[in-house]
Amino acid sequence: MAKSSLGQDSDSTAAVAVLKRAVELDAESRYQQALVCYQEGIDMLLQVLKGTRDSSKRCVLRTKISDYMDRAENIKKYLDQEKEDGKYHKQIKIEENATGFSYESLFKEYLHETVTEVWIEDPYIRQTHQLYNFLRFCEMLIKKPCKIRTIHLLTSVDEGFGNTQQSSGLQEIKQSLRSHGVLLEINYSSSIHDREIRVVFPLDIVI
Repeated sequence: MAKSSLGQDSDSTAAVAVLKRAVELDAESRYQQALVCYQEGIDMLLQVLKGTRDSSKRCVLRTKISDYMDRAENIKKYLDQEKEDGKYHKQIKIEENATGFSYESLFKEYLHETVTEVWIEDPYIRQTHQLYNFLRFCEMLIKKPCKIRTIHLLTSVDEGFGNTQQSSGLQEIKQSLRSHGVLLEINYSSSIHDREIRVVFPLDIVI
């Protein structure tokens, strides 16, 4: 697939970076990750198209979007067939400084309207950026079509100077969720090391 010749504005540059990563993952046969990046990049290109007035540039954008959409659709069909054949195991490896992996793109396929509870285990919900990421994840959970009523968080206690920040930050998130009718249950453990997210609808699925 030819390299993009899009303009150098920030939106175009971001789209090019995400789609370049999609092509790299595709070439490495890491199809699930590639699909996520293709979808993210296509959405970004569509936004660029909306803001483009030059007819020749719009034509180029439409062609590239069509090419990427065709490839994404082929990958999706392949993955669907793998699932149907019972050969599919989903594992997404996110490398350091990778782009194109929003919470929505990673989790939206699991967030049906029947989902009412989510269990989260993460030993490191302590620092400001970690608390912010947890807040963003919770914000995604309470969007439609989900009908989340309870979020269970199991994390570890910050025994250093960040203890107050951790405690107050989690309490603020808890109060905010309560205003949306969602209960955040917080528990602490000194023995957890791995991260796990468990979504509950008719059957439990562990991500």
